Amino acid sequence: MNTKVYLSGGMNQSNWQKAVIDAVDCNGYTFFNPREHNLKDSKQYTFWDLYYVDKCDIVFAYMQEENPSGYGLTLEIGYAKALNKPIILVDEKSSSKNNFSRYFKIVRESSTVVFDNFDEGIELLKKLRHGVIDSMSK
Repeated sequence: MNTKVYLSGGMNQSNWQKAVIDAVDCNGYTFFNPREHNLKDSKQYTFWDLYYVDKCDIVFAYMQEENPSGYGLTLEIGYAKALNKPIILVDEKSSSKNNFSRYFKIVRESSTVVFDNFDEGIELLKKLRHGVIDSMSK
């Protein structure tokens, strides 16, 4: 049975979602990637996003320094936290923007594990298997 991973974060030109999928080696993983749904209506894409947060085993959230707001990521992490889902947060923005970090602390505290570096988050995701996920959420 594959571990289902929801990819939460910005939709900028970097296509970081593909970088995660390529780096992790999809064997053993199924990714729910909001970049691929191509929905434009906010009600529809919000429904899609939250539906797959509910269906996933783990949320991989990436707050890039270039992300202008992070509102969607914040909603998805809050919902995942309410569902007691393990959350890996990579937060590059808080270390460089003090005003942002002050308000984003609640999101960091809601996450299971937080990294300041994208590669560290990917390395943890590579190592995860079902037993580790179960113990992280407790």
